[in-house]
Amino acid sequence: MSKKYIPKKLVAESRYRNYFPTLTVDIQNDVYERIAVLLEEEREYCDKGNYAHMAQILTSVALYEVLQKYGKNEEEAYKTVSEEMWKFLDPSGMQKLAKKNFFLPLMKRIVPFGFKHGSGIGWRYTWHKDDKNNEFHFECNECIYQKILGRRGLLKLGAMCCHADIINYGSLPYTDFIRTKTLCQGGDVCDFRFVRHDTDAGDGCERSKSI
Repeated sequence: MSKKYIPKKLVAESRYRNYFPTLTVDIQNDVYERIAVLLEEEREYCDKGNYAHMAQILTSVALYEVLQKYGKNEEEAYKTVSEEMWKFLDPSGMQKLAKKNFFLPLMKRIVPFGFKHGSGIGWRYTWHKDDKNNEFHFECNECIYQKILGRRGLLKLGAMCCHADIINYGSLPYTDFIRTKTLCQGGDVCDFRFVRHDTDAGDGCERSKSI
């Protein structure tokens, strides 16, 4: 897929790509039109690194607003947008990978690499290279979800996207995912910590502390 900032391509990249075809043509067209306006307003963040993030942010905002235009109240629109986004996620691959003894060393390598190439302007991270063998932690100090959605009074959509991390990492075998705050929920940073155990206490989430 070409990484061009075109409304239809952004929707197709987003976590709503399975849900979107179920909507009426009128709703789809209005979502595309709203994304086009949002693109002009948020052009400063539309670089190569932010493509996947902007697909989530702009499609979420457009759907949330357009669904209300077509009769859903605010609570119903938020419920639909959040549940459809979360429904798209499948943590089974990460859970399977976490059973391998090389999981944490792999995370320490691929997460910084992935964030470096999958984050554009507006992001800043703190990486820690002195972690113990059984720990991996880092902070996100600046986040475009908080910047874009915060000035629009839509931080609840940012918190909705933050919850995707809980779905993906909250039930990993042998591994606790611990997060105590996020920028979209009023924190000064988003803190991420993975702690590896020799034995599995169950589904992982029993020991994890995450918001």
